[in-house]
Amino acid sequence: MITVAVVDDDRMLREGLRSWLAGSDRLALLAAVPTVGELLAGGLPGGRLPDVVLLDLVLKDGSEPPDNVRRLRAAGARVLVISTVADRSRIVAAVAAGADGYLTKDHPLEDLVGAVETVAGGGTAHSAELAFAWAHDTAPERPRLAPRELQVLLDYASGLTLKATARRAGVTPHTAKYYLDRVKEKYQLAGRPTYTKIDLARRVQEDGLGGS
Repeated sequence: MITVAVVDDDRMLREGLRSWLAGSDRLALLAAVPTVGELLAGGLPGGRLPDVVLLDLVLKDGSEPPDNVRRLRAAGARVLVISTVADRSRIVAAVAAGADGYLTKDHPLEDLVGAVETVAGGGTAHSAELAFAWAHDTAPERPRLAPRELQVLLDYASGLTLKATARRAGVTPHTAKYYLDRVKEKYQLAGRPTYTKIDLARRVQEDGLGGS
């Protein structure tokens, strides 16, 4: 059973999620509050934060999404941002600050449960909305790849082995790995966790880099 908390200033939505999640045998709701400060103030069972916090993107207390994400991550919780607001810059900023994914509130319960399970397991919950936000991001934090880094990324993410990627780029496998490590590092610094080949393929798709 994965424990969750909801931070949202919409009382009807909080109660709706409380009722919604009551029917889940995979998620247990520990708290539903209007602000991050109230959640961190305590009162949770055992005095610990839940495994995953469902955080509304825009709260009426004037707090900034990146600040809310950082506070929750610093306290030890993983964060799934949920919202009805299609604000691309805020979505990107929240994920760059450490949020583990983004999901709009119109998804069915099964999608939400799956996203929470992904986040609780240490992964990133991807969605079409998040991919769209990344693809249209023009902020300076978006990774800027050198031509050779981009070539190696596209070839490797398309399914080629490291040796085949190196052959196409005219470099040694060791050098190709160096380029891939550089790509991963740039995405990490931009707040977009990238560890595996699947992660690299997702970044290609999200950023519209033209890979197959």
